[in-house]
Amino acid sequence: MAVLSEQKPLIQLREVKKIYPMGEEAVHALDGVTLDVYPNEYVAVMGPSGSGKSTMMNIIGCLDTPTSGTYYLRGHNVGEMTDDELAAIRNREVGFVFQTFNLLPRVTCLQNVELPLIYSGRKKKKRVEMASRALRDVGLDDRMTHKPNELSGGQRQRAAVARALVNNPSLLLADEPTGNLDSRTGAEIMVLFETLYRRGNTVMVVTHEETVAQHARRVIRLRDGLVESDVRVDDPALSRLEVSGAAA
Repeated sequence: MAVLSEQKPLIQLREVKKIYPMGEEAVHALDGVTLDVYPNEYVAVMGPSGSGKSTMMNIIGCLDTPTSGTYYLRGHNVGEMTDDELAAIRNREVGFVFQTFNLLPRVTCLQNVELPLIYSGRKKKKRVEMASRALRDVGLDDRMTHKPNELSGGQRQRAAVARALVNNPSLLLADEPTGNLDSRTGAEIMVLFETLYRRGNTVMVVTHEETVAQHARRVIRLRDGLVESDVRVDDPALSRLEVSGAAA
């Protein structure tokens, strides 16, 4: 991977705030976050409940917009985009993986993975070709015609990853991707994420689990809507953070 300083950031947050009105009070979910994420980084975002990590994920994934500050995705100011442009960005640039899989229960694995391609206007033959390749890439080539209730939890999450990747997005954004899986299956999903990272994908994982975060090459910790720490794997401070977190 190239030296980060020589690359242009994929994600740029500048003094991003998100304020939610709660009656007569205001909750500062994010209180001035500034950070860059570069192509082919593997980042874990951590923090206690209420730290702002889900809010930050929603903003980065273009599911929500900042109250103030700016967010640039591949150099484009997301705050200046129309609703249609934001929808196109979500479809083309961001692949989402959720804790609850979010697969349609009455259609096959292949048809679930085709969905983003339908929204992007791909023709049927090309959709099948691209969806089939995505499923092969996550080891589900023998499960393409199965429906979600015929898959194990790990297979469902692999199908969700295939759907997230089928449009070749700039960013894979995963929210607690192992939360509904047993430890062995969760470890298999993290091996898959490692493989995707090594292939050149940019991966961001929002998690509260130290064992999941330890797979990342960079750990960003939030507290009270602010970045508390931002440590890369080659920084010796990371091991101290992991030990202190595991002991907490």
